[in-house]
Amino acid sequence: MGNSSQKQEQGDKEKEKEEAGNEELEEEEKTQVTEEEGEQKLPPCFSELITSGDPVLDLSHFNLRYLPKEILGLEYLERLYVCGNRLRNVPSGIVQLQGLRTLALDFNKLDDVPLSVCQLVNLTHLYLGSNRLMCLPPDIKNLQSLRCLWVDSNYFQYFPKQLYDLPHLHSLQFGDNKLKTLPSDLWRMEALRSLWLYGNRFTEFPQILLKMEQLEILDLDGNRISKLPSLLHFPSLRLFSYDHNPVKYPPRFGEDVLIVGEGAAEALEERAQKKEEERAKREAEAAAAAAAARPPRQGILKTLRMRSSAASEAAVPAEEEVLLKPNVEEEESERRRGADKGKLEYEGEGYDNYGMSGLEYEQAEISYQYEGKEHEQER
Repeated sequence: MGNSSQKQEQGDKEKEKEEAGNEELEEEEKTQVTEEEGEQKLPPCFSELITSGDPVLDLSHFNLRYLPKEILGLEYLERLYVCGNRLRNVPSGIVQLQGLRTLALDFNKLDDVPLSVCQLVNLTHLYLGSNRLMCLPPDIKNLQSLRCLWVDSNYFQYFPKQLYDLPHLHSLQFGDNKLKTLPSDLWRMEALRSLWLYGNRFTEFPQILLKMEQLEILDLDGNRISKLPSLLHFPSLRLFSYDHNPVKYPPRFGEDVLIVGEGAAEALEERAQKKEEERAKREAEAAAAAAAARPPRQGILKTLRMRSSAASEAAVPAEEEVLLKPNVEEEESERRRGADKGKLEYEGEGYDNYGMSGLEYEQAEISYQYEGKEHEQER
């Protein structure tokens, strides 16, 4: 009796669990149906975003399952970001946004590149990273204005040759995929300047890259490459990353290249030291050349001094003549003044002694002196 009651209780519990599970499934189905019918719950700020008139609209990380239909009428949009959502597709109505220059669909759940996206012919930047892509559609060639494409963190096993038809593609982000080789005609992408191939499955350096001399940035970080060629094959290269590869020594690189990887820091320090030594050597050589080209300064000064001395000696007689002549005349004048002084003193004594009383009398008789005194008193 006890065993049968226990079995019945266990059966009841299992039945309850099954019913609870069915209820959860029903709720999920209802949620999916609701979302498909267009009743997706939108963020509170959504209305403000779409009515702002801003050419940039960011709806990233709102947990969206599809693009709201209100967006499809914003023909003035130039940049649309819907990263980090749960999009599995993009509505065909997005073709109305022909003003779009940038479209960011990374970190979603796209299995394929929507054909509607391939009709946005004015796009210059397209971000499709961190989805579930394995290939690109042929219609990608419609994006003739595309300059930057990111398809990192997907499932590409082969390089998509459809990209050859994009004449202005300048930057290609292809990291964290499953590439083992590159096509032998990759050199056809003549506009390509930046190529990221980190986190793939290369065991050897792709030799086709040696023909792409126009590359400025090359990232092969996180592969399985054990030997690297000389980077002197890349005259335009500015950045090369080979970190997290089983290489023991850095490759040869040019004076303007920045490298990142095993032994890179020591190699860059050695290059900097060598540049400093060369700079000091050039400065020393330039100083020596300037000194050799400069005329002997002491010889010039000595010549100038000799000429100045000769000119001074030639001028001395004339100067002495000019200076001495006034001295002789001055002595003669002094002598004559002395003689006249003696004569005047003698004559003065005789004049004072003779007729002095008469002179005083005559002065006393002059009336204008008296009148002058009287005039002064009246004043």
